[in-house]
Amino acid sequence: MAITSFIPTISHTRNKVAQKAARAALSIAPDVAPGQKVGQGYFVAFVSGIGVLGLLTLLIINTLSGQDAFQLRHLQSLATAQSDQREATNRAIARVSSPERLASVAHSLGMIPSVNPNFLTITDSAEKKG
Repeated sequence: MAITSFIPTISHTRNKVAQKAARAALSIAPDVAPGQKVGQGYFVAFVSGIGVLGLLTLLIINTLSGQDAFQLRHLQSLATAQSDQREATNRAIARVSSPERLASVAHSLGMIPSVNPNFLTITDSAEKKG
């Protein structure tokens, strides 16, 4: 049996495959009578819907981002105010507890400075007892 005897069978099979492929491709498109146009309303509505959903999503994301920016600015201003208040409190404490201020308050209360101060050393007193 020669290979040339298979040629009619191969061409017949090739024609069947081509016909089935053409029918499958034509079945994807809707059947339209001659002279009629296919409506594009569904496609336009679908594309418009996708566009509107995309714009709404961007609007929501932008709004949430803007709210976060306002909140961040508010928190930064609060942190700055607390830092300023802390510095003012530290300056007031330093002013009130300065040695000159303490000496003037003690003098106004009638205290006098010690000329010969005595210091208590705990290690000396523990050795004397033992």
